[in-house]
Amino acid sequence: QVQLVESGGGLAQAGGSLRLSCAASGASVTNAAIAWYRQTQGKQRELVAVITSGGTTSYADSVKGRFTISRDYAKNMGFLQMNSLKPEDTAVYFCNVKFNWFTDYWGQGTQVTVSS
Repeated sequence: QVQLVESGGGLAQAGGSLRLSCAASGASVTNAAIAWYRQTQGKQRELVAVITSGGTTSYADSVKGRFTISRDYAKNMGFLQMNSLKPEDTAVYFCNVKFNWFTDYWGQGTQVTVSS
């Protein structure tokens, strides 16, 4: 069983930056993909960025060039650096760790609010 704890959310002004962290415990996530999703009220959770076990990254079009996903294998952590924030980035951000198609885990989410 893997436990995930996100941190780093909060309030930022448009154009500002935040860095989200996802700390995994209970097992190593070295062989898992780490992803960040976000969700606003009344909408489906959407994939923001993912980094594979091998370090390959991909991003939603809406965040390309502004967000950077990374991971620290030794610390068993994932990160999402968010720059040039926009009000439309306001959402609850969730960390997801996926080992295979039937085994994944979610964090509790962290609120990000961007003011204009």
